[in-house]
Amino acid sequence: MTLKNNSVKNFERQLLIGRWIRNCHDEEGNPFVEQADFYLDGSFEFCFMTMSKDGMIKEQVIELGDWGLVGDMHFTITKNEVIDEKLYAADLSNEDNYHVYRVVNLNADSFEYQHIVSKESFILKRVIDNIGHC
Repeated sequence: MTLKNNSVKNFERQLLIGRWIRNCHDEEGNPFVEQADFYLDGSFEFCFMTMSKDGMIKEQVIELGDWGLVGDMHFTITKNEVIDEKLYAADLSNEDNYHVYRVVNLNADSFEYQHIVSKESFILKRVIDNIGHC
């Protein structure tokens, strides 16, 4: 049996490759930064930083793993974590290391997606490393 769903958008995987960033505030009003690096080989590195109100890093979590994009579905599998500059294998039996998102929008500048289960939405902006000169 073939399922037909005309509402599925097909986003280009290549658009996601590169560095992205999200700035917001946590529940206590502290600045929160997420940096996401998506690599061509399907690996990722995420860095989550909670900052104090004076700009000092209060907490930093680094996750490494695999990602994919099929149609409008984006997934991540966290395989390793960096804690106190030491690499540890993630518990692959822990369901919190697996996430699936529906891509709302993906273009050269912006990546908007929503978690399938929690319905939380996120918007990342592309980081441009090479700024052109006139």
